[in-house]
Amino acid sequence: MKTPKTIDELLLFLESRAMSQPLLTGIAVSSPGAVSEAGFVYGSSAVHYLHGPNMKELIKERTGLPVFMDNDAHCAAYAEIWRGAAAGRKDVMVMVIGTGIGGAVVKNGELHKGDRLHGGEFGYMLLTPDIHSSDEVWSRIASVKALVKKVAKKKRQDPSRLTGEKIFEMAETGDPVCREAVDEFYHLLAVGIYNLQYIYDPEIILIGGGISARPDLIEHINGKLDRILDLIDLAQIKPRIEACHFRQNANILGAVYGWLKQEQDSRERI
Repeated sequence: MKTPKTIDELLLFLESRAMSQPLLTGIAVSSPGAVSEAGFVYGSSAVHYLHGPNMKELIKERTGLPVFMDNDAHCAAYAEIWRGAAAGRKDVMVMVIGTGIGGAVVKNGELHKGDRLHGGEFGYMLLTPDIHSSDEVWSRIASVKALVKKVAKKKRQDPSRLTGEKIFEMAETGDPVCREAVDEFYHLLAVGIYNLQYIYDPEIILIGGGISARPDLIEHINGKLDRILDLIDLAQIKPRIEACHFRQNANILGAVYGWLKQEQDSRERI
C-alpha cells in the first residue's frame, strides 16, 4: 500500500494486518532514516513522522509481536550479502535510489554503520561548490524524485501527475525535455559513484531501489563513467557496478534476513 500519511494510520494498518494473520510470528521493517538498535529513527527522510518516537516499541506495543527494524539501504545490503550479488565479497557499497539516495558500506563482510549511524548516507554528499541550501545534496539532485521535479518544472506540470517510470517512457519516445533530464540524471549518478569508488575502493557498487528494475540502468551509468574517465586521465580505476540481485525488493528481503538473524541471536543468548 502507499505510505500512510500519519503515524496513526501506519500503526492502525500494522495492527489490523497482525490481527488478520494469526500465524504471524514477527514484523520486519525496512525504514528510511538512520535507525538505532533501540528503534529511534534519526537523520531525515521523506516520512517525517518516523523521526522522534521509538518506532520499534510503538509497533511492538500495537501488534504484540517482536520487531526487527533497520535502515532500508542497510536492509538491501543484508539481502545481497545473504544470497545476492555481495555474497562471498568483503568490501561492497550498496546504493538505494528512489525518493532519495541511501547507501550502505560493507567492510570485511560486515555492515559498517558509523559512529552516529550515518555510515553509508551517500545522499548527503555535495557535488557542487555552489551551495545555498539542502537542495544541493546528492539526494536532491540525482534521485528519481529530483528527476520528476525537474521535468515537472520545465513542463510546468504538477509533479504529482508524473512518475519516474513515465518520464523514462517519454524519453524513449523522443520527448526532448525528458531525454535531457534523464541524460543528466545518469551523469549525476555517475559523478557520485566515481567519488565513492575513490573514497572506499570497493570490489563492487550495487544499485537497488525502484530504478534498478530498468534493464538498461547499468549500461547508461557505465557510459557516463567512461566519459568521466576520458576527461580525467590521472584516475583510471573504473567502478564495477551492478544492479542488486534482488533489485527493488532487496530491502524487503534484507529486513526478513535481519529478523531471522535477530531471532537466532536471541535463542543463542537464552
